[in-house]
Amino acid sequence: MLMSLDQFVFGMSTLAHQELQRQTQWKHASNARVGARAARQFTGDGDDTITISGVLVPELAGTLSSLDDLRAMGSKGQAYALVDGAGTVFGAYLITGMHQTGTNLDASGRPRRVDFSITLERTDDNRASSMAQSRGRP
Repeated sequence: MLMSLDQFVFGMSTLAHQELQRQTQWKHASNARVGARAARQFTGDGDDTITISGVLVPELAGTLSSLDDLRAMGSKGQAYALVDGAGTVFGAYLITGMHQTGTNLDASGRPRRVDFSITLERTDDNRASSMAQSRGRP
């Protein structure tokens, strides 16, 4: 298992990704000051976006239906737990985008190669849950 998004498991038999990009942002409010740079104050966590991309070759590994499964999950608009194969819990993520390009079509029009990328946006607040745990709350 490379990674799982709720009950969907990324792997050789389903959909093996080759790259994981993560972009994390933090928010800082800005106030203009006369004769000086603007003052900034940290106001909290910003967006946390993960993009998973790879190549699907159904004749060798993975299935086209795996992309359909992820598309159906995205259509539900629900957040899903994202966990990697080492057990690292990333948090709760929405599927906000999916891109696929099929090439090398066979006689029936099915692609022999599919380049794909899936965009996930974090929805949970890890700061609030970690503060509650440090105070002895569940």
